[in-house]
Amino acid sequence: MTPVEAIIINLLDNLIFVFKRLSWLSVIDLTLVTLIFFAILLLLRDTHAMVLFRGVLVLVVLVSLLTSLDVLPAFSWLVKTTLPALVIAIPVIFAPEIRRALERIGRAGTLQPGQKEASDTQRAISAIVNAAVRLSDRGHGALIVIQRLDNLDEYIRTGVEMDAKVTSEVLLQIFYPNTPLHDGAAIISGSRILAASCVMPLSASGVLTRTPERQVGLRHRAALGISEVSDAVVVVVSEETSVISVVHGGRMIRRLDAERLENILRAFYGVSQTSKGLKGFFQRRLRELIRPGGEGD
Repeated sequence: MTPVEAIIINLLDNLIFVFKRLSWLSVIDLTLVTLIFFAILLLLRDTHAMVLFRGVLVLVVLVSLLTSLDVLPAFSWLVKTTLPALVIAIPVIFAPEIRRALERIGRAGTLQPGQKEASDTQRAISAIVNAAVRLSDRGHGALIVIQRLDNLDEYIRTGVEMDAKVTSEVLLQIFYPNTPLHDGAAIISGSRILAASCVMPLSASGVLTRTPERQVGLRHRAALGISEVSDAVVVVVSEETSVISVVHGGRMIRRLDAERLENILRAFYGVSQTSKGLKGFFQRRLRELIRPGGEGD
């Protein structure tokens, strides 16, 4: 019997042994593990850590298979010796993603605004929409980042702090060409503009290379970048084409008019203009608009 045949037979024997011991408790156990991995993949989708996570996952599967074979004792000893170091290294590598996940869990349910907050948010959304349309009509570029649950203090510190009320006039002044604050992003939280001229991380996920319109500038790459590392909603106005886009979670919806832009922003914040029944409609519509590949038109 050749070594390859011995490995195959040993592997088949192990699989048969596993299936013989399978019970309904084992099925529940496997389902829970599958759901945990699915949640991790969902959190890391279209982020910089996704490629690294895939590599770690493939490595863990290969190592598990190889260490289960008795024909490779030296390799099994090496893996078992270095396993404690790997257990420590993985949380360090994924520390930002773990922190954001725990923050979202701790703040679950806090996104729904009260009556006063809903009124302020509604006025802020109207101001953002009005400013985006007017900027588009004038051919002025803009990058407006709307903070949600994830903290954006590290990006606020890169710009000029303002703490100003959100109005269309202020946004128009910020993004007027050749003014000190126009080059960068404006960060909004609730009804306040926290800072302007902020530096955003550029996307490295390759989403833009899969869209029909690949010739987009740094604004769109920055919008995708901040959406990949946080849950922020980003409104982008292209200086070259005057196209209005919304970016969230590494997905981009392009060629928006005022009505669609306002509906999408309201869907994210659960703010309904006429009735609560519209909230679910907008959220379902938003999920239909955001399709894999980054193009929502």
